[in-house]
Amino acid sequence: MAMCFNIVLVAPEIPQNTGTIGRLCVCTDARLHLIRPLGFQLDEAHLRRAGLDYWPYLNWMVYDSWADFLQQAQPGRMLFCSTKTSRSIYQLQFQPGDWMVFGNEGHGLPADFYQRYENQLFTIPMPGQHARSHNLANAVAIVLYEGLRQCQFNK
Repeated sequence: MAMCFNIVLVAPEIPQNTGTIGRLCVCTDARLHLIRPLGFQLDEAHLRRAGLDYWPYLNWMVYDSWADFLQQAQPGRMLFCSTKTSRSIYQLQFQPGDWMVFGNEGHGLPADFYQRYENQLFTIPMPGQHARSHNLANAVAIVLYEGLRQCQFNK
């Protein structure tokens, strides 16, 4: 039953979100990949507090840049999550080992990603009218659990 999704955070800004996502990764046996620059220090108390005592069990890596990430991690199929597309995550057939890429809290993905990876962009449907997006940790949870539902829990 071993399966591992990969969560990639590009330049995350808020330590509590990253800590919460780290805990989510431990709970789901997912790997966490952090792309610099980070908006916090990795030893920051907020980061560890959000991850509670799970942080030592987290499978994680930090990369100096997107190019460094691509070279070191050599990711497989990447899925980019954004509010700037109309294709829903529910139209996607997740595969074990997918790399789920998320932008940061303030600006989303880097501007050039929207063209470079346009065929790999997906969004979480939001029928509400009064919010721009979900909180980053919530968005990761929604997408990761949809992947798990499709690949593991639905069998």
